[in-house]
Amino acid sequence: MTKAARRSPAPWVRWTLAGVLAVLASAWFGVTTAGANLSLGPHEARYQVTTSGEVVADLGPLGTMRIDSPAGPLGVDVTIREIPADLFQIDQATTLDGLSDDLQSYLQFFSTPDVTIREVTHALVVDAVRRTVVALVVVAAVGGGLWFLVGEARRREIARVVAPRTWEITAAVCVVALLGGTLSADDRDTPQNAPVSPVFAGTALEGARLTGRLAGVIDTYGAQLLGIYRDNEKFYADARAALRTEWDRQAGVDQRIALAAASQGTAGLAGHDLTAPEEPSPGDAATPDAATPDAATPDAATPDGAATAEATPAATPVAADREETEDDLVTFLVVSDLHCNMSMTPLIRDIAERSGAKAILDAGDTTMNGTAVERVCVDSFATARPKGVDYVVSDGNHDSTLVSDAQRAQGLTVLDGSVVDVAGVRILGDRDPNETRVGAGTSSRGETLDEAAQRLADTACAEDPDLLLVHTPAVGDTTLRAGCVPFQVSGHTHRRRDPSDVGLGLRYVNGSTAGALSGQPTVGPLHGIAEMTLLRFDPVERRFVDWKLVEVFPDTTAKVSPWQMMPLPAQPADECANLPEGIDREDCNLQHDGAEGEPVETP
Repeated sequence: MTKAARRSPAPWVRWTLAGVLAVLASAWFGVTTAGANLSLGPHEARYQVTTSGEVVADLGPLGTMRIDSPAGPLGVDVTIREIPADLFQIDQATTLDGLSDDLQSYLQFFSTPDVTIREVTHALVVDAVRRTVVALVVVAAVGGGLWFLVGEARRREIARVVAPRTWEITAAVCVVALLGGTLSADDRDTPQNAPVSPVFAGTALEGARLTGRLAGVIDTYGAQLLGIYRDNEKFYADARAALRTEWDRQAGVDQRIALAAASQGTAGLAGHDLTAPEEPSPGDAATPDAATPDAATPDAATPDGAATAEATPAATPVAADREETEDDLVTFLVVSDLHCNMSMTPLIRDIAERSGAKAILDAGDTTMNGTAVERVCVDSFATARPKGVDYVVSDGNHDSTLVSDAQRAQGLTVLDGSVVDVAGVRILGDRDPNETRVGAGTSSRGETLDEAAQRLADTACAEDPDLLLVHTPAVGDTTLRAGCVPFQVSGHTHRRRDPSDVGLGLRYVNGSTAGALSGQPTVGPLHGIAEMTLLRFDPVERRFVDWKLVEVFPDTTAKVSPWQMMPLPAQPADECANLPEGIDREDCNLQHDGAEGEPVETP
């Protein structure tokens, strides 16, 4: 009996199977070889995808920390490297107090593991996709090259032999791939008897297994570190709850103010609280100092927590010559000098959401030293913006080009000396002309403060912006005195200065949103008052009309002020007032307006 001839699948089936196998093989190669050089805490670290099913942090001679991977058979090897040489510390940890400070410094990176996980995941996925594409290109190039080298006659001969065995070959490839994956997952010398550390119970690292000397170190000092971690988590949870409660209370007050103003047909009540005076908040008397030696002390600065109403006695009510609702105004949330206090991120987001802010304005100093490992701080603060809300930043002297690049990668608008339009408001700003590195002092980035001030003034006078956003207040002096911008927002000093006249405009200096105090870390529970400010802009009058202060105190209480009216900026001097006899005022006005004609001589 003659054996039936094998039936060959249609050519399109064979090509489809070959393409699918090529894609799967390339994807497997791309995923299992993906890696990224990032950071873990203050350390540089190498992340490498494995098939061990574990996340393994290798600390060299100290041992390893292992935890089951949430990605099933895929795991990650983390090789911990040195702390970069450019991450200096002012004081050496020579005492137990110093050790405690070091633990608090590590806390800022590990108290928000979701940020690190998100950054690492994104970097590994991007690298895996890149490697997959490269592998596909190589496979296609090699396959195409062999196709043409073999020749048509040889291809037909191979097809006659291979085509009838398409399904057998496909099954064999699948079996080999499964065996290879299984063997690669078991080719690691994983200590199965490593005990689960009880220190991490109730944390994101619960279930972690420790090996080597690291187990003893964690058992000895882990409780202290976790105590600091839990204290920090409780502090900011309490502060966040207090801030939400205070916001809701003040929102009710603001609503009564708006109703009273509407019933009287005037906006004159907009800056006054209709409730009985409250007892001062516990932190009202605190006056935080600058957190770094270079932070200038402002002349006539308003200390943090000072009563807002007293700080603006010259506030002028806005005339109610037109109907206006709050929906017509554009709201901005101002933060500054965050200095890597990532625990403030949820509080910033809460205020941005509840206020309906169109954008967050960051007056700089996002980081402490501008190093690559502080990218995690940028990633954290970027999550403070609700969906659809812009984030505009003028980098400070403690930031660097690395920080600016990380901010742009997160979709933030980094000011670079040109005017940008945000929610219909024209904003001018640039990075600080100085850079400060802890332990290395302050130096110029290539231009002096005066040169930067003049450059921005020239741009402002030509472009007519609504707002100047710069880190150091003095950088805006030239622009304000020239009358080329009506309002400036800055940070840097870590001490608030309420809206006040500078030249022909107004300047507002925001306090530190990290609660920075001299000689104290900006991570962990607050040491000073953390401040945020809300500004409202009238798109018809083209000016900022009022502001609201938001404060969080070191005792976890919070205070939200009522809306305070902006003072009107100083008006230019009337050159034609009190003219001598014989000089016509109309001729004087024409001369000062640049009209043609002979100069008017004074007798």
